[in-house]
Amino acid sequence: MLGGGGLVAANVYASATEEGGTDPAQTLSTPAGTIDCPDVGTKLTNVPEGAKEDVAKELALLDQQIADAYQRLMNAGQAIEQDAAFADNSIMNPLKEKRAATIERIAIAVDRQGDRPEGLDALAACTLRAPESSAPAGEESDGAQNTGDAGQGGQQGGDDQNAGNGQNAGNGQNGNGGQAGNGPVAEDYVDIKSVQPNVSEPAVRKGGSRGTFATSCGVNENGLFNSDNVIVAPGVSNGAHHFHDYIGNQSNTAFASDEDLANAETSCVDQSDKSTYYWPVLRLQNGKQEQDADKPGGGIEGNAGEIVRAKEVTLNFVGNPQSKVTEMPRLLRIITGDAKAFVNGPANANASWSCTGFEDRQLKDKYPLCPKGSDVVRTFKFQSCWDGQNIDSANHRAHVAFAAADGSCGNGFKAIPQLVQRIVYDVDAPSLQDGGKTTPLFAVDSFPEQLHKPVTDHGDFINVFDEKLMREMVDCINAGRTCGVGAGDGGDGGDGGQEEPTQAPTTPPADNGGGNG
Repeated sequence: MLGGGGLVAANVYASATEEGGTDPAQTLSTPAGTIDCPDVGTKLTNVPEGAKEDVAKELALLDQQIADAYQRLMNAGQAIEQDAAFADNSIMNPLKEKRAATIERIAIAVDRQGDRPEGLDALAACTLRAPESSAPAGEESDGAQNTGDAGQGGQQGGDDQNAGNGQNAGNGQNGNGGQAGNGPVAEDYVDIKSVQPNVSEPAVRKGGSRGTFATSCGVNENGLFNSDNVIVAPGVSNGAHHFHDYIGNQSNTAFASDEDLANAETSCVDQSDKSTYYWPVLRLQNGKQEQDADKPGGGIEGNAGEIVRAKEVTLNFVGNPQSKVTEMPRLLRIITGDAKAFVNGPANANASWSCTGFEDRQLKDKYPLCPKGSDVVRTFKFQSCWDGQNIDSANHRAHVAFAAADGSCGNGFKAIPQLVQRIVYDVDAPSLQDGGKTTPLFAVDSFPEQLHKPVTDHGDFINVFDEKLMREMVDCINAGRTCGVGAGDGGDGGDGGQEEPTQAPTTPPADNGGGNG
């Protein structure tokens, strides 16, 4: 555990007005570091049907407990400075007690319907993680493995972090930076031109499927946002603790039933695609007060600043290098990436970041600094192997898997069309030298204790394709054609001359369970 004055930092940021001016810099006292709790969801691989609702609500409560404890930590800088034991006595120990009671209720709920899970009680205790800049210079912090060569300009280390993380740059203090005091920091960014090309694709063999099917669902012109997550926390408001962008299905709330999704409106050009596609919003740390500025999931939990609407979103379903693909089952749920990867570690991290004109260079744990005239690109490649039976699983991962490096599906899993989602943003490279005052920092929304790290980025998908259209998709991909409604072509399908989708790195993360979205 940490205590003493090392947890206090001065966080300085400029608050931009809606007219484009800048208010005087404000100084906030904020604690550094974050709260690191074991992810109970990763251990729950077999939850009986009758216990799922209760377990989901208790897992959501665990997330709320962490968020509340982190907020208390944020407000306790002076108390911690005066009393080294304050963090343990007033924050960490009470958190452990609350988690122990919640975990026990999870075990009881499962035990009523099946076999009591073992070892969950050991997951109650959390640790207070030191701020990143307290690590020795040049030493990577947990969860900061770079996609590609670690030497590609990613980790700055040492005092360089303070040059542009929203803190008082010259005072040598540590902290979490950002407009809301919980990130991002300067070392979360890297010049894309300093990264070496690192993308490779497996060769498509005879018998593989090389077609592409595109669907077009806009860029959330309807302004559909919330901090729910119907996959991970059904029936729980603010289950994500961060705002999501939604395209496609227009009935996405925590309380949407399968029937609600099936009967919903859709923003997709092809009205037979009522699938739901969602991801954490991207924000500019510019001081703008958005609709959620004083609400849970928004400013209350450290997700602050202007929400950026995507310039373009492309949704392509692609084939498998080794085999034909089979139809996705209706209402299949897939989560890619890990919203808690900063504290869980990067095993399930899967989103990647790049810039237009540089998409052969992909980053997992850094935001890209793009040159003038180049846009930020955020890419998700979803799992493409299915167990052939289930549309979901207890940890929201076990029923789907990533293909092996050669594209093959193991363990009797079947190849399904792989969703490749590409989101483009017209945002300028932030001015790290002045903490984003001249050009604001940008970052994705996150759970508050995850500090807006790019490694926590993730995407969620529920298949609500009409079954006839799904068959057409599979026929198209297996025949090696390019079909569907692509962004901008407005067609009804057929060989519409779509571009091949831009691919993210093919090296899949280890599938270690966990269902954070």
